[in-house]
Amino acid sequence: MADIKVPVFSESVSEGTLLTWHKKPGDALRRGEVIAEIETDKVVLEVTAQQDGVLQSVLKNEGDTVLSEEVLGTVGEAGSAPAATPAPAADQAAGPVANETSAGGTASQPDSQSSMPERREDLSPAVRKVVVENNLNPAQIPATGPKGNITKADAVGAIGTANVAPAAAASAPAASAPTPAPAAPIPSGPRTEQRVPMTRIRQRISERLKEVQNTAAILTTFNEVNMQPAMDLRKKYQDQFVAKHGTKLGFMSLFVRAATEALKAFPVVNASVDGKDIIYHGFYDIGIAVASERGLVVPILRDTDTMSLAGIEKEIAGYAQKAKNGKLTMDDMSGGTFSITNGGTFGSMMSTPIINSPQSAILGMHNIIERPIAQNGQVVIAPMMYLALSYDHRIIDGKEAVQFLVMIKNLLEDPARMLLEL
Repeated sequence: MADIKVPVFSESVSEGTLLTWHKKPGDALRRGEVIAEIETDKVVLEVTAQQDGVLQSVLKNEGDTVLSEEVLGTVGEAGSAPAATPAPAADQAAGPVANETSAGGTASQPDSQSSMPERREDLSPAVRKVVVENNLNPAQIPATGPKGNITKADAVGAIGTANVAPAAAASAPAASAPTPAPAAPIPSGPRTEQRVPMTRIRQRISERLKEVQNTAAILTTFNEVNMQPAMDLRKKYQDQFVAKHGTKLGFMSLFVRAATEALKAFPVVNASVDGKDIIYHGFYDIGIAVASERGLVVPILRDTDTMSLAGIEKEIAGYAQKAKNGKLTMDDMSGGTFSITNGGTFGSMMSTPIINSPQSAILGMHNIIERPIAQNGQVVIAPMMYLALSYDHRIIDGKEAVQFLVMIKNLLEDPARMLLEL
């Protein structure tokens, strides 16, 4: 017999939430196979089997809070019978759900109670909370849990159909819960509301953004860049670039290279505040904001001053795929001295990005729009992008911020200077 333990959390993470069990007692396990997933305020961690065997017992339910290295269950040798897993004390002692009330004080309706007992024992505390607060009938919720039980994702996914007439609900096919994180369903009916708990990652994003707004003196300066030279460069060499490096040449690698050169010229933009001290970093680790189903994540490109354009493109593509699959690790997102976010991907024309603490600045890219500009005394149509630099005015003066952004503009409008390090 061996214990299945929660992975060791980083120093900045105190606890997590058991998100999903992929196995149930009695299932065979192979070394390295994913048994469960735990959500922290930064990433989703995979719990893997450390040996071949059989899952003997499960000590934590989906939705439970877990601590670093806490025991989740046990694994035994193949052929051994699994131990019976007792239902949580809260579930054993709980009265009928019809007598429980939600946070808003509204009791569950008696008519939904009649079919609940046969599946009440499967409800974890997190699932029970969603069921009670939204007056759901567990017997009508499609269950995708490893033991045929209802997961929190199943319950949240059923909220949107809670007010649908029974006949209509019975005739509609059951929708499976998205993985890894379900999008909040839209309530049906007039003037309806729903309460969906924030994920740990969303809670942490909220805390960090509010913290930086409360502590930093954030100011944003704007400029615009003519993207025609960069577009011409990409069009001219794209086929050769792909043939040699196996990846496409995008705009992000040019922006990372331009930002790196500008950070070298203005070290304070690459610095951070620690109490009454300014920490100047002698390296360039640039975070790239990536939208994922679990929220905004910022994986880090490390030592960008040593990376080629192809290396930058490949690493960004790798991070994007890991974010899509929920495979980003804490190491992928730890550190960073500067960040870049691209709201233009979603059509944003202009924005004021918020600094990623403890960094002191962030560059915002935006949509490329053809519009008239004055060039050499004539009005021409050019593909223009607005740039935004939000910075901490406690250590970065307006002059430095403006000059930093102008340097990025100049490098992108004449890429040869950047590639030749002029």
